[in-house]
Parts: sequence; structure tokens; C-alpha cells
Amino acid sequence: MSRLLPAVTLPLLALLGIAVLAAGSDVLELSDSDFDYTVAEHETMLVEFFAPWCGHCQKLAPEYESAATQLKGTVPLAKVDCTVNSQTCGRFGVNGYPTLKIFRNGQEASAYDGPRSAEGIVSYMKKQAGPNSTPLHSQEGLDTFINNFDASVVGFFSRSDSVLLAEFKKAASAMRDSYRFAHTTGLELGLKHGVEADVLLFRPPRLNSKFEENVLKFSDPISVSSLRRFIRDNIYGMCPHLTSENKDNLKNRDLVTAYYNVDYLRNPKGSNYWRNRILKVATQFQSRGLSFSVADRQEFQDDLEEDFGISPSDGAELPLITIRTREGHKYIMQEEFTRDGKALEKFLEDYFAGKLKRFLKSEPRPENNNGPVKVVVAETFEEIVNDPTKDVLIEFYAPWCGHCKNLEPKYTELGEQLADDHNIVIAKMDATANDVPSNYDVQGFPTIYFAKAGMKDSPMPYEGAREVKDLLSFLKKEATHPPILKREDEEQKVCS
Repeated sequence: MSRLLPAVTLPLLALLGIAVLAAGSDVLELSDSDFDYTVAEHETMLVEFFAPWCGHCQKLAPEYESAATQLKGTVPLAKVDCTVNSQTCGRFGVNGYPTLKIFRNGQEASAYDGPRSAEGIVSYMKKQAGPNSTPLHSQEGLDTFINNFDASVVGFFSRSDSVLLAEFKKAASAMRDSYRFAHTTGLELGLKHGVEADVLLFRPPRLNSKFEENVLKFSDPISVSSLRRFIRDNIYGMCPHLTSENKDNLKNRDLVTAYYNVDYLRNPKGSNYWRNRILKVATQFQSRGLSFSVADRQEFQDDLEEDFGISPSDGAELPLITIRTREGHKYIMQEEFTRDGKALEKFLEDYFAGKLKRFLKSEPRPENNNGPVKVVVAETFEEIVNDPTKDVLIEFYAPWCGHCKNLEPKYTELGEQLADDHNIVIAKMDATANDVPSNYDVQGFPTIYFAKAGMKDSPMPYEGAREVKDLLSFLKKEATHPPILKREDEEQKVCS
């Protein structure tokens, strides 16, 4: 369809059930009148349900447009403005923006829970296109499939009606969002890799190295759970390429990361030059519970600045080494990286020996902290909030947060009323300028937690109203000792 159709024809096109492309856009605009007709025409389609006023939708818009252009001819991308197409949005249970859903042959297949970057959307949706498992019929087809930026899982089976092949396809359907699958009944294709009827995991060719196996054999009985476990435990190898798309899969481990100019599209040789030096050291420590990765410094510069205070010019020529544990503890290698790996070896030996000082993003200790609300910074969190003898109510705030500013006078009044109670501490911490311990889940501002005396490992989120009387009622119920209030009437000192 031409994108240069006169504007007067657009209402007519909508009435005829024909999707409209916005000028200069590769994203289909769908409405109540043409949604079902258009979506049913495509085997796979990604649809964004949005509202024009939504900030998250506005942020997604250029990424979504770029992804639509890159996926043109493979998977169409569409959008529905829920402010004018409430019937369609209501029918699919849209109650927040943006909501993205995957449709197959006109039917809702699943929610889209992949990345929100253009490259992430493209990678995710390419895996959604076509069959769950790609059938392979030749050596050339196999070589082309496994010569990919991502890892590949390939099953070699004796017959097309094999029970094992059916189970393999079932697993591929369950995991297609995350991994690439293919299968063949040409057993001769596996001879090159020394297998007959087996399942093989091929790590990405760009990450092949002499330090580990590049092709792994799955030898357990095939089932969704067993194959999922095998892929999860082996797909990344000893030192994966950490990206914004896979970082969530790698965060629940004690992870050493080398940041440098990682670019496997333009400079694969240079990218592997440093990675091989990391791998050489990793082989010495892989049995001690550490995982390793390499990452492009430019891609993660905002994270490095936010989490470690590292500017773009700080030691930018050589790999920058950090450790982040699953508990959220952070360490930086201060010594310059050496090509022989000795500096990294010493850094890791010091880590295991407990000689490294944890990195804490922290404001300076306040010179005067005698107010009714104690100011906590990362460096004083342990001594104030984790004091085992005190009950502590702590507010995590952001200086720019309007809700926090509204709470401030009430929170100060709460502190003043409890100023004579030496068992309870009312505290606050700027969560944008200080590291927050991992057992405090701060997703928005203000967030309030209660850390009870003797139970510091299990802080309790406060989810009640934010008036002084409500906070006092909570403390009356949860505090180790009845709160003592500061009042002129001595008979009213104990909160009853």
C-alpha cells in the first residue's frame, strides 16, 4: 500500500478494514474496525497497546519504529492507540501502557516480555518467526544455522515420527522465546560433529576458544525440564558476552566482568584478544564459584558511572575489572590490567582471601546527625540501621521526588514525637546517592522499611498510609517495645 495516500481516504480505508501506515513509519496503526482483519493476515505479529500521553510509550516509540524497519518482511509490528480504540484494548485486558502482545494467525499467543531496545526487539521477534524448531536438510543448512550470533540447539533424529523428536519440538515450543532450535532426520549431518541420534548445543562461533568445548552433547532423556536445565547451565560458557539483553540472566551469580571495547561485528579479533586473556585466568578459578564475562564498556558506561562512579575517561584503554556478587556487593580492580593476567590473578586471590574493600557508593558521613530523623548514608547503614538493639524505620527517598517532599514534614513530626524513645530510630537515606542493601527492594519513592531489633536480615516493607497517626499505629503494632511519645502531658507518654 502506498504511504502517500491522501488524508481524505484514511477514514474510508479504516471502514474497509485496511490497516494504515503512518507517514514515514513501518509500524502498522490498527483500530477497532480493522484489528481482527489485519492481525489474522499474519502468521506472527507484535502489537503495542499504548497511550500518546504515556512517558514510557514515548520512550519506546523510536526503538519500536527502528525495530519495525529492521523486521520489515519478517515480522510486522503494529500499534493500537487505546485512547481512541478502547474496545480492542479492553478485549485484550490492557490496563497499563505500553502493553506488548504477540499474535499468531489472529490469536493472542503470549505477552511480550523481551527487551525494549530496537536490537532486543529484533532479536526476540526473529526467534518468534517461523517454526518452533527449524527443519534442516543439508550440511549447508546446518552450517548456516549454527553460524549465528546466538547459540544454537540442534537435534539429530532417526525418523520424522520419532517420539524423541516430538518431545524435542515440545521443548522448542516452550523455550523459543529464549533460544534457537533446529532439527534434522538426516543423521549423516551429525557425523561431522561425532554424533548420531543426539542433541547438541553449539555455542556462538564468535566465542569459540581453546579454553573450553564449543559444542556440548546432551545425553539425558529428552524432556522440557531436562533440556531447559542443560541449556541454562551450559549456554553461556566460561566467559559469555554480557549485553543489555542477557544481563538479567547473568545477575544471580558472583560475576567478574571485564569492560573494554567489545565489538564482535566490527572487531571480532580485538574483542577476543582480551577475552582470551580473561579466559586463561578464569580456568584457574572456575571451580571456586565465580562466573566471568566480557562487556562493551560504552554500552554499560551509564551503569559504571551510576554503580561505581567511573567516568568514560577512567582507564579507558585497558579492560576495567569489576566483581558484583549475587548479594549486591561490589569490588573494583584498582591495579592496571596486565596482558599476562597476573594483575587479575592477584585481584581474585585477594577477593577469596577477604582482603578487598567493598566498593560503596556513599555520600559523606553527616557532620551533625542530631535531628529527629537520622540521616543514613551507605557507609553508616550498618551501624545505624543494622544496630541489633534498635528498631529502625527508614525511608528511602529521591531529592527530586514530589511524594517524598510531601512526606518530609510528616516524617519529621514522627521523628520529633519519638525523640525520647531510645529503642526506635526514625531514619532516611537518599537512594539515588547511596547503595541500597540488596534485601531492601526499592523500586519507587518513597519506600519505607522497618528493620526490627534482632531481625535485621528480614526488613519489613511499610505499605500503609503516610500520615503520622498511621506510622505510629504501625510502630505500636510492630515495635519491640511500646513507642514512647514526647508530649507535655506526662500521663500521655506511653502510646496506648
